[in-house]
Amino acid sequence: MDSFHALVVNQKEDQFTSELQQLTTYDLPKGEVLIRVHYSSVNYKDSLASIPNGNVVKNYPMVPGIDLAGEVVSSEDSHFQPGDQVIATSYEIGVSHFGGYSEYARIPAKWIVPLPKNLSLEEAMIIGTAGFTAALSVQRLQDNNVTPDKGKVLVTGATGGVGSFAVAILSKLGYEVEASTGKESEQEYLKNLGADTIVSREEVFDGKVRALGKQKWAAAVDPVGGEPLASVLSQIQYGGSVAVSGLTAGTKVPTAVFPFILRGVNLLGIDSVYCPMETRLKTWEQLATDFKPEHLASFVQQEVTLSELPDVLPRLLKGQARGRFIVRLK
Repeated sequence: MDSFHALVVNQKEDQFTSELQQLTTYDLPKGEVLIRVHYSSVNYKDSLASIPNGNVVKNYPMVPGIDLAGEVVSSEDSHFQPGDQVIATSYEIGVSHFGGYSEYARIPAKWIVPLPKNLSLEEAMIIGTAGFTAALSVQRLQDNNVTPDKGKVLVTGATGGVGSFAVAILSKLGYEVEASTGKESEQEYLKNLGADTIVSREEVFDGKVRALGKQKWAAAVDPVGGEPLASVLSQIQYGGSVAVSGLTAGTKVPTAVFPFILRGVNLLGIDSVYCPMETRLKTWEQLATDFKPEHLASFVQQEVTLSELPDVLPRLLKGQARGRFIVRLK
């Protein structure tokens, strides 16, 4: 191809730009596999990459988009052949290595996952990093003996990408799910995903962090962090666990030691960026089988094009997103 389109962000002194540009394959960074991108998605991290001082992009200019799925055009690695359908998420993609908001991407082979048999490229990007992170969270809860018979599992930030998938996966696996949201208008959406009960943010965190509270939940999936996480920890049942993957409510967690030493509560950190490839492959297979929600299309708030991205990306920072935004590039 002579040229193709990509969304490029750039910072020069005090001037920040985010615009569609024409690139060639000579502009792409090093990597063994050239991919024709069919779909990408919009994540909170991508929204931060689209603004000045978002503290995500490590070097400019950059093509954002931490997720992509497409077809191999050429490969210098024997594990991948032209025509193979593949997924690439996380690592340095969209941060210090050109990402998915481009019609073509060149990616290191060690960052690439073959598309599982039971997923389409579009479905893989509906899931994306958000669904992958939710699946990792549920796996960690299972690994720490959180079974459906133990009691309710709380999901905070339940209308976001990670939260939505956590609700759906836990429900499919037979857990009783309590979803927390600040959006009363989205209760029907959450119930359709499988939430048994819905509580407000204030019922989870009323503004005051207590050393110990009433034991309400057997476990929690938390993509929120901050003070709400401290409140959740104080209300987890004896021996329960909280899988934390986000920081939309802040990075400081002012918790006491009591939930850990008096109730044996486990705080489980979830990293979807650098998790081992063995875990990555296993998790994507689960997302294509046991963890796969029945109606993936219901997660999609909007499908957009590259040219529409500059208007869509800020919406996640304003709390205007529900579920997933999908980017179609072919």
